Amino acid sequence: MSDSTSSPSLLRRLARWRVPLGFLSAVIVFWLARPTWTSLAWGFAVAMVGEAIRIWAAGHLEKAREVTMSGPYRLTRHPLYVGSVVMGAGVALAARSLPVALLIAAYFLVTITIAVRSEERILRERFGDTYDRYAAGEAQDRARRFSVERAIRNREYRAALGLLAGFALLALK
Repeated sequence: MSDSTSSPSLLRRLARWRVPLGFLSAVIVFWLARPTWTSLAWGFAVAMVGEAIRIWAAGHLEKAREVTMSGPYRLTRHPLYVGSVVMGAGVALAARSLPVALLIAAYFLVTITIAVRSEERILRERFGDTYDRYAAGEAQDRARRFSVERAIRNREYRAALGLLAGFALLALK
């Protein structure tokens, strides 16, 4: 088997580990966290900016139906991941722990890199030249208004609830 045939399969498998690794990382983050009320407040503010980015993206995304080019997708190909990284920075700030910050950075570096490669490969397979033009910044913006219904359909409420639960746990600590 050549590298080109095994690589997509390996990327898919590694991308699937993103969520279980996230839960394991969350347990470690909670254990190592040393939050104060001040760090929680600042961290929550930063994390909410990240969640707002994710909600904006989810309200434009027509997952698996098209190459989304409106809203934050005009600015970056992966706004959901940008939002997640900002949320992670907020958690690191709230935790007030260098080991936590390093763990969060390592988690995102590995998992998002893998997820982006996997998703871009799938988008190229599904949408071909349309995705390539979009990735090169040559595609025309498709005007679309933000939709709360679309954000809900994309299940962004799960990230918001997870964020609130995580900060509630840190506040209890």
